[in-house]
Amino acid sequence: MRIYGDKRSGNCYKLQLLLALQGKTCEWIDVDILKGQTRTDGFLEKSANGKIPILEFDDGRVLSESNAIMHYLAAGSPFIPSSTYEFAKLLQWQFFEQYSHEPYIAVARYINIYLGLPEEKKAEFEAKQAGGYSALEVMERQLTETPFLVGDSLTLADISLFAYTHVAHEGGFDLTPFPAVRNWISLVKDQKGFIPLQG
Repeated sequence: MRIYGDKRSGNCYKLQLLLALQGKTCEWIDVDILKGQTRTDGFLEKSANGKIPILEFDDGRVLSESNAIMHYLAAGSPFIPSSTYEFAKLLQWQFFEQYSHEPYIAVARYINIYLGLPEEKKAEFEAKQAGGYSALEVMERQLTETPFLVGDSLTLADISLFAYTHVAHEGGFDLTPFPAVRNWISLVKDQKGFIPLQG
């Protein structure tokens, strides 16, 4: 198996972190989205939506969408709860990450870190702030009640949301008003096998 991804991307980092926490490795192929490498014919043959990361199997099958790949890589591990309710909560947080968190925090970071916050993108950057802070408030409420998003132990929900939350400052977000989120970030960083995001 091999993963095609960009090591600066939070969505790709999710997979790197998950593998590291499990003590596993996977062949990594760097893809530069700014150079259009996800829009080449060869890449689009692997993944029609032209996005990273993708997981390619030795038999040619391909799996896309970071959270789906995480479920494959973590199958049978403690990162996926055995309780039906807790598994549904895990999915709830992963859907939240994709629809209520990433479109604001990750996009603001992309505009700033990848594009260099050009003048023509500043209005869009500012427009992402309110939604991002709303997402952080939702996380803060949960993490005030439980150390991790689904309860007392780390799950894929935490890895999914950690990826962009811990670098939210790179998108202009101040985590000072969110002590529970900051404590949770520390708990994730304290996990055996933790690796940092490569900038």
